[in-house]
Amino acid sequence: MNLRSQPDQALPVIAQGLGKKYRRGWALRETSLVVPRNRIVALVGPNGAGKSTLMGLITGLLRPTTGGLTVFGDRPAGKGLHPAVSYLAQQKPLYQQFTVTETLRLGARTNPTWNQDYAEHLVEQAAVPMGAKVGTLSGGQRTRVALALALGKRPSLLLLDEPLADLDPLARETVLRTLVTEARTQGITVVLSSHVLAELEGVCDHLVLLHNGRVLLAGDVNRLSADGTPLGELALNHMRRAAQEEAA
Repeated sequence: MNLRSQPDQALPVIAQGLGKKYRRGWALRETSLVVPRNRIVALVGPNGAGKSTLMGLITGLLRPTTGGLTVFGDRPAGKGLHPAVSYLAQQKPLYQQFTVTETLRLGARTNPTWNQDYAEHLVEQAAVPMGAKVGTLSGGQRTRVALALALGKRPSLLLLDEPLADLDPLARETVLRTLVTEARTQGITVVLSSHVLAELEGVCDHLVLLHNGRVLLAGDVNRLSADGTPLGELALNHMRRAAQEEAA
């Protein structure tokens, strides 16, 4: 497989009849969707809607119970991330005893497509001391290091699962601004999961709304919201309607 050309030949994600069942029941079922190129995708829905499960299936950390999906034309095999994909979860698993410099060196050793200059630029842009240990950094600084680690791989698809949940509003705004700039200039498709719908306004141009493990709504925001309804309001209206139909 030609890893370098693969992202140009296939869509980031195609899911068909995708389902995942745990002992407690279905977390995701009958999910069919396409994640187009060069979009910043808002992946939203109430708790338990299946957002983290969907990301786990895309990364290959989880195996589907039904259906399947492809990532840049390849089926996740559970042997690690696709080389064109980076994943950043809310926990941001960084080695607390490592310095920022050592963290980026680890990124270089574990990613064949690593760009050291670019990763260092992102850290320096955030004014994070390269010699500081990760455990001494603020939440916002750790997020910027984790983001540099994810972007330094030069991914074509970046998955972000509630990465801003532990940040204050100002830090969230700063990180989101950086993310949008890098995604647009580097041609990265981003899938961003968040419970804070307001912060996705003006950031995301594609929406995937999950409810009870199913896709409730999906598509480009300018098409779904032709009347100008803000993304957050659009998502909330559909969630309210779905909840009312279930209660009826």
